[in-house]
Amino acid sequence: MTSHWAFQLANNSLTFSRADRFCRGQFSSLATLEQSEDQEGVFELLWHTKHNLPIWVRDPSKAGSSAVPLSKQYAQFSALNFPKESCEGFARLNMSFPTMSSVSVCVRVQWNAEWTEVSTIFSYAAPIFTNEFQLRGQVDVQGRILLALIIHGKHLPYKASFPNDGAWHHICVTWLRISGHWAIYVDGDRKDMGSGTDSPRNIYGDGIFILGQDQDSFGGNFTEPFFGNITDLNVWNISLETRHVQALNACSPMTPEVLFSWNLADLSNHPTVKEVQVLLYCPAVNQQMELHDCRTLRGWSSQQLPLLSWTDCSDPLLFICRSRRERYLKMKQITDSQLSGPTDFMNHLMKLSNKTQAVLVQQPSGLSSLAEASALLDISAQALEDTQLEGLEQADMVSIIQLLSLAADVPAQPGTEATNYSRDVAQELSRHFISVADRIIGEDNALKWQAIKEVVNGPMDVVKSIDRMVTCLIPRLMVETDHLIIHRPNIKVEVQQQMLQEGSRGFSFCGPETEKNSKLDCISVPRQKIQTLHDNGFVKLTLVNTWYGSLWPLFNLEENITMVPTVTDGSQRYLGTVLGSSVISTTVMGDNQPVSTAVRFQLQHRVQNPTGTVYDPVCAFWDFDLTPEAGGWWNTKGCDVVSKQIGYTVCSCNHTTNFALLLQVYEAQRSPENEKALQVLTFVSCGVSLCGLLFTFILFIAVGIPKSDRTTVHKNLIVALGIAELLLMCSDWASANEAACFVVTALLHLFFMASFSWMLVEGLLLWSKVVTVNISEDRRMTLYYIIGWGLPVLIVGITLTVSVDKYKADDHCWLNVKNDTIWAFVGPVVFVLAVNTVVLCRVVMVTVSSARRRAKMLSPSSASKLQIFDLTWAVTRPVLILLPVLGLTWLCGLLVHLSVVLAYIFITLNALQGLYIFLVYALYNSEVRNAIKRIKEKRKALSFTNCSQPTSFLPSQRAPMTSWGRIPPTPSSPETSETSGPASSTNTSLVIKNESFRKESFVSFSLKPVSENQVVRLTGFKPSGC
Repeated sequence: MTSHWAFQLANNSLTFSRADRFCRGQFSSLATLEQSEDQEGVFELLWHTKHNLPIWVRDPSKAGSSAVPLSKQYAQFSALNFPKESCEGFARLNMSFPTMSSVSVCVRVQWNAEWTEVSTIFSYAAPIFTNEFQLRGQVDVQGRILLALIIHGKHLPYKASFPNDGAWHHICVTWLRISGHWAIYVDGDRKDMGSGTDSPRNIYGDGIFILGQDQDSFGGNFTEPFFGNITDLNVWNISLETRHVQALNACSPMTPEVLFSWNLADLSNHPTVKEVQVLLYCPAVNQQMELHDCRTLRGWSSQQLPLLSWTDCSDPLLFICRSRRERYLKMKQITDSQLSGPTDFMNHLMKLSNKTQAVLVQQPSGLSSLAEASALLDISAQALEDTQLEGLEQADMVSIIQLLSLAADVPAQPGTEATNYSRDVAQELSRHFISVADRIIGEDNALKWQAIKEVVNGPMDVVKSIDRMVTCLIPRLMVETDHLIIHRPNIKVEVQQQMLQEGSRGFSFCGPETEKNSKLDCISVPRQKIQTLHDNGFVKLTLVNTWYGSLWPLFNLEENITMVPTVTDGSQRYLGTVLGSSVISTTVMGDNQPVSTAVRFQLQHRVQNPTGTVYDPVCAFWDFDLTPEAGGWWNTKGCDVVSKQIGYTVCSCNHTTNFALLLQVYEAQRSPENEKALQVLTFVSCGVSLCGLLFTFILFIAVGIPKSDRTTVHKNLIVALGIAELLLMCSDWASANEAACFVVTALLHLFFMASFSWMLVEGLLLWSKVVTVNISEDRRMTLYYIIGWGLPVLIVGITLTVSVDKYKADDHCWLNVKNDTIWAFVGPVVFVLAVNTVVLCRVVMVTVSSARRRAKMLSPSSASKLQIFDLTWAVTRPVLILLPVLGLTWLCGLLVHLSVVLAYIFITLNALQGLYIFLVYALYNSEVRNAIKRIKEKRKALSFTNCSQPTSFLPSQRAPMTSWGRIPPTPSSPETSETSGPASSTNTSLVIKNESFRKESFVSFSLKPVSENQVVRLTGFKPSGC
């Protein structure tokens, strides 16, 4: 053992696959030698045991078998076209070949059906011997293409053949010097073979490899050209076996010992040879065939580094299982307790069968036949039934899980013909298997699953065993039937099979019906996906559907499923994620090969909502490849929620596996009463704010405030914020219509972004006025317009382009808070608030500093702290009033999830933002008040000229006068008629506000030129109504 791992050496030699299954049955895996800790543990174990090498080790880079995507049925290749119009076409491999004691060459060819002469597919010539290795073909009288090899100049007979049908064919040729054995394979089948050549020597190195021509001299004098297409040429310096060739024919890759792998960049082509793209069908029945040899440890170097090699996977060798240290110790404890004293369940088993004890402790010999596995599962099911009252111990649970894993790996012997007898055995095995699995995943065993979680990965291990068992037995289970159902209280398995044809129907599967729930757990494969399988060349389709109704209680509800929580609006606090539904699965088999396709499923919510909590469903699947040491984990990739209903959720996933609903648990921060109160408060406050904004804008227009950059910024902020709040008030009404709600959401996003952009401009303007000025007013306003309106349009446009499908929330007219869309609003808002916070702090610092300097200048010797404080407060107060104008009250929005009180404060402050703006920009704005004052004075002046009785007087020298002003003559004035005359005459009136009169008394002076002397006539008027 090492600090993290425990290593066990098996006493029996097994093939690689059986060794891997044995380790898996021990809740471990074959040892790897990638890490230094693994190397140390394996070396120490082998040194103490003195066992001989080699032993099996696992290659971590080798992917396990899984469903293949549909695209693998048709593989796209880059091919070379050798046209019939030219006899000079060829392609040369740009590589240097070593001396070879064995060689294999595989290539895909499409023969030109119109050419009947001898053609050379490839030729290899060495400097000292031209016809070293060559493959050629010709058409016979029956229309077949015959193939022949030339080795060391010896021309072998034309015997291997394939039809001249214009289709693609896979050809492999192999040769081995030791035995002289050679073979020709066509489309995975060996068509010709022999042994012996004239000279048993290696193939010379440093040669030239040519496609499409025979070399009569080294690298030249080409004859017997090939016409057609060639692709997927690969060369090895080993002699491939039949299983390798069959796997290559099925488009599986072959990497060990490869000399040349098909790549057009490594070829030099004649100008007449053109590159084309072709789509080739890869036979589905061999798609999952094992191709690679298996890795072995054959020794150690002088530096104690492992020396690895490759060996045929069917050879029996020793092996080492690796498991986590804690798991090994717990497993050893359980095994020791089991051997010291059998449990009730084990005693019952021993009474039923003498072989049971040996099998349940997992001997490497395992189970040898379906009948043996079926009998063992049958008595295990009887023992579980008989000991139901006593219950199971930890050792019993572990032993039964091991038994299921062992039985699932019993070979189904697909090479033999499926008979009615084997079908009956397979169906009996399946029923017993499901019965035992149903017992141990029952809800009453939930605590026992928690007790053995250090050893067993969890109930999904049982699910994996069921998947393996059913998939392995399909060829036998479905003899003379196309529909099979196995139903137990917690498990339902259904196998459906049909021959694909044009217009094939879709498949659906549902869990058992219950009286409580009208909505069933269902999964389906859409008809369009079935048609796609037919179009891709599949003939027979088999679907394996399984429903597990009691898995969710076996997952510890107190143990949170690690998952990134959905972003909320602050009304809920994320608590965790739990499994909240049954588990449902489907496996699609096309021509007995697993394929991946999209599915749609509906699952009921099995977890009840405690008071004060809410659940948000997430569609997920169990990914066995995610953290494989732990048996996998939940994953959401490729799955989306289609719709959320009361009590159930509909999902869609782009692959097939085991699906479930994960429920994200939230604690409701606000009661329904608080939610209603907040909605009403928002509506009322927005109405008040909107009125304040409207009055402010009307005042700006009506009183004629002089134009300035500050006034322009204020107006734009008022417009943006006013429209945003108006849309917010109408958003509830628009939520009933999907299209209208989407438009309102986009407009809300736009105008709220514009509001914050103009708040940012307010901050920048305040900075430029108080702190520093670095830009002219015209250029500054252009920049402000770009920030205020251009930036929001850009942000909203990009957001709609990137996430138009997930832009809007599901239940109201606002951005979707369950994905990254909400950051298109939150991100800019946080930036604006940060900038404006810095601006305000800097402005306060500057104004306070100025105020203190002025106070010291006024009274440098006796300035009291109180005077400085009063002066500082007098300067700081108007700046603090700018808090809502700069949007800094939105900082409360970042904390609303902490308390409902903060939510009330946040809504009140921001919904009344318009009222703040009205107070700051209207009532306490000196420009607005001065403009209103001027309007009042003009109205009084006009009213003063409407007096009816004039009074003449001479001004007193002691009469105090405080203000003078020019006014135009009015038609009602007596001077108007008296002074009417030539156009050259002028008439001027002066109005004097005389403090000696009453507060509202004015004196009007008319100046009229008479003859050549200037005469001033003073006429006094009383205001009308006086």
